Amino acid sequence: MSRAFEPISVGSWTLPQRFVMAPLTRNRAGEGMAPTDLAVTYYGQRAGAGLIISEGTQPSATGQGYLNTPGIHSPEQVEGWRKVGQAVHDGGGKIVVQLMHVGRIAHPDNKQGLETVAPSALTAPGEMVTAEGRVPHVEPRALETDEIPGIVEEFVHAARCAVEAGLDGVEVHSANGYLLHQFLAPSSNTRTDGYGGSPEARARLTVEVTRAVAEAIGADKVGIRISPAHNIQGCLEEDPSDVEATYTSLVEGIADLGLAYLSILADPRSQLVTDLRKRFGGPTILNSGFADVTQLADVESVLDEGLGDLVAVGREYIANPDLAERWKQGAELNEPNGDTFYGGGAEGYTDYPFLGESRSA
Repeated sequence: MSRAFEPISVGSWTLPQRFVMAPLTRNRAGEGMAPTDLAVTYYGQRAGAGLIISEGTQPSATGQGYLNTPGIHSPEQVEGWRKVGQAVHDGGGKIVVQLMHVGRIAHPDNKQGLETVAPSALTAPGEMVTAEGRVPHVEPRALETDEIPGIVEEFVHAARCAVEAGLDGVEVHSANGYLLHQFLAPSSNTRTDGYGGSPEARARLTVEVTRAVAEAIGADKVGIRISPAHNIQGCLEEDPSDVEATYTSLVEGIADLGLAYLSILADPRSQLVTDLRKRFGGPTILNSGFADVTQLADVESVLDEGLGDLVAVGREYIANPDLAERWKQGAELNEPNGDTFYGGGAEGYTDYPFLGESRSA
């Protein structure tokens, strides 16, 4: 049988296969930015993934960027996630919530007028989708040095909320151009205090957040996602030596914790990824990015070449709640409908059929 279907121990979990469900923003949170019963169905349907990494979920109201993304900082949100977790567990799966503070990739219109904060007062390129249409990003307020412990505490509080909700852990999101990545990248971090100016200083906040979260809920319940040299949303990391120094400092700053996993969105065959995996010393999840849809052959290639321990799969899980079974049987796959990825209701969310079923009307 394919190595993709070999079980593996990751953190405190035993997973049935070596591919997991990647975090996928769907913009369907309900009142108070809490998961709805539709989300309960959606995640429960995909419990066969073994491990689900949830959509990006804000650790505070200020940390929200996009329309209708869920949070995990209020009692109502905890209760919503409790139902989600129970549905996944009833299906035999595990779920961690991805803690995503978006920093400057935000607009006040999407979060009841709350301000936008970032490492530096530098406006992100591009636009934000709001209920009134696309609008330019606003200039963020640079966080004061004495405010940064409060950011760390937001992540800690959210992680504790995840455990309270009965979820299996959290993923610290330090990638894709969001707040922690904004601190890492020299183009978005021009600070001159202890959180900017050198690779080590720019990596400091991610290290502090990860260590604090691990101390709060247990390192074996914590993963972290990075995307070195992703060059996205204005977080430019174009000097290879600086990238190496920054991410070496980050990984060496957390390697002793015994985290559940390190998720890397980058070319899995790059020397940097190989080096970071060795420095981390624990399980790594590889994600090749957004350009191509990850197929079973891609998973097998990563595993057979020893490039990673697991592979994150995104769009195929949107359209195929029973993806693992379909891949195992060599069955035909449902095609994802990109028009329904973001926002809306059940269509394109919970109505993709399982094997042997017809799509509901």
